[in-house]
Amino acid sequence: MRAVDIILKKRQGEELTREEIEYLVLGFTRGDIPDYQMAAWLMAVVWRGMSERETVDLTMTMARSGDMLDLSAIAPLVVDKHSTGGVGDKTTLVVAPLVACLGLPVGKMSGRGLGFSGGTLDKLEAIPGFNVNLTREQFMDVLKRHGLVVAGQSADLAPADGKMYALRDVTATVESLPLIASSVMSKKIAAGTTAIVLDVKTGSGAFMKTEADAVALAKTMVKIGRGVGRKVSAVISDMDQPLGYAVGNALEVAEAIATLQGRGPADFTEHCLVVAAEMLLLAGKCATAEAGRVMLVQAIESGRAMAKFREWVQAQGGEARVVDDITLMPQARLVTELKSPRSGYIAAINAMQIGMATVALGAGRQKKGEAIDHAVGVVLKKKVGDRVEKGEVLLTIHANDERHLAEAQEKLLAACQWSEAAVRPAPLIRRIIR
Repeated sequence: MRAVDIILKKRQGEELTREEIEYLVLGFTRGDIPDYQMAAWLMAVVWRGMSERETVDLTMTMARSGDMLDLSAIAPLVVDKHSTGGVGDKTTLVVAPLVACLGLPVGKMSGRGLGFSGGTLDKLEAIPGFNVNLTREQFMDVLKRHGLVVAGQSADLAPADGKMYALRDVTATVESLPLIASSVMSKKIAAGTTAIVLDVKTGSGAFMKTEADAVALAKTMVKIGRGVGRKVSAVISDMDQPLGYAVGNALEVAEAIATLQGRGPADFTEHCLVVAAEMLLLAGKCATAEAGRVMLVQAIESGRAMAKFREWVQAQGGEARVVDDITLMPQARLVTELKSPRSGYIAAINAMQIGMATVALGAGRQKKGEAIDHAVGVVLKKKVGDRVEKGEVLLTIHANDERHLAEAQEKLLAACQWSEAAVRPAPLIRRIIR
C-alpha cells in the first residue's frame, strides 16, 4: 500500500477502504508519511468529500490513534460542548462554569485557533498562568476535585487529529464536512465524555456557510456519537456577524467574565443560555429546556457561576484576580476608534472578514505553530440592525503594531454594509437537533 495511490484514489472521487484510511492516518501520526502527502490527501477530501462510511472510519481511526479516557470512575455522566468555530465565540468560557456550578461535571478537550476562528485554549492562555497543557492524571484530578476542566488535546489522546488539525489550519483544508465531523467527534469519543452538545455555526463567519450544510454536519456528528453510545444533540446557530461584541483573546475573556456577572451582550448571553440549557436537558438535570434556563439564570444572579469560574481558573494555575481586574491580562498599546463613513442602518457585518482582520492584528495564526498576541482584537460598538450616524464609532481596534493596525482598518471597514431602511438581524438560533 502506498500513500500516493490513496491520494490519487481520493482525488478521482473513489471511496477508500477502512484499511486505506488507517494506513494513511496512522502512518502520518507515526511520522512515516510526510506533511506534504497528508496535505495533498486533505485537499482531495475537501474537493471530493467522503461517504458516511468513510467519515465514520476516519473518526474511529483518529479516536483510536492513541489512548481513550474512561471518566466513569469520576462521575456516571460527564458533559461537554463543542463549537464548530466562529468569530467572537467565547461560549465555553461561560457555559462550562455555568453548567458545572449546577453539579454537572464538564470535562473538555479544546483546540487552538483554526483559520479565522479563535481557539478556546488561546483565549484561556490570555489569563496569566492558566495551564491548558495538562497530563492525563492532572486532567482527571482537576475534573474530580472541581467538576470542571478544559485542556488541550494531550499527545496520547487522538494524536492523529492533533497533527491533522494543525496541518489543516495552514493548508486551506479547514472547510470540509467530513474533516470537521471526524475531528470533532474523534476528540469527544477519545476524551470519554458521555453527553455532548454540538454548537454548529452557519453564516459568513462559519465553516458551514449555509444552514443546509450546517444541518448536514450536525446530523453527521450526532449520528457518529449516538452510534458509539454517546448522548448527543446539536444547536444550529447564526454566525453571519460576530457573537457578542469582543473579538480577540483577552478581550473575549473580559466579555465572558462580564456575562457571568450578568452584564454581557444580549445575543451572547442568550446563546450561552440556550447551549447550557441543552446540556442540562441532555444530562437529565431538567425536564425541559425552559426549566433548565431558569436554573441557569438563577446561577448567574446568585454569583454561583462566577464563583465556579474563579475556582476553575485557580485550579488550572491561572490568576483568579482577573475576575476583579481584567487589566491583569495583556493590554494593547494602540487603541483606535473606527468611525462610520455614512449614516444609515447596519445591514451586515461580515464575520469572516472581522475574523481575518483580527488575525492580521496578530490574534490568530497565519503559519503553523506561530505565536499569537493575546492583547489585540476588536470590540464592536454596533451590530446588525443598529442605527448609526456618520462619524459615530463603529468599533475600537486594539493593536500593538501600526502596520497591522492600518491593514486591519481596511478589512474592518470593508466588512460593514449599510442600508437606508431598517434591517432585522437573522435569528440567533436556527434550530436544535435532538
